[in-house]
Amino acid sequence: MIKKLVAHGNSSALIIDKPILELLKMDIDTPLEITTDGRNLIISPVESAKREKKFRKALEEVNKAHGKTLKKLAK
Repeated sequence: MIKKLVAHGNSSALIIDKPILELLKMDIDTPLEITTDGRNLIISPVESAKREKKFRKALEEVNKAHGKTLKKLAK
């Protein structure tokens, strides 16, 4: 799909079609994070704080249980 930016006041906007929003389970109220790899725009829904906390806890548990092995494998 090829899209063009549209004027929005003194800025530019990208219109995201409803089927794409539905596919990604996003709506007008979904906070988005916009990043770049230097060539591409990457638009992602902001992860919830609860999900981030759960992920960090799981990561900490894995590192605690397997940290030494993971360090050896990284060498």
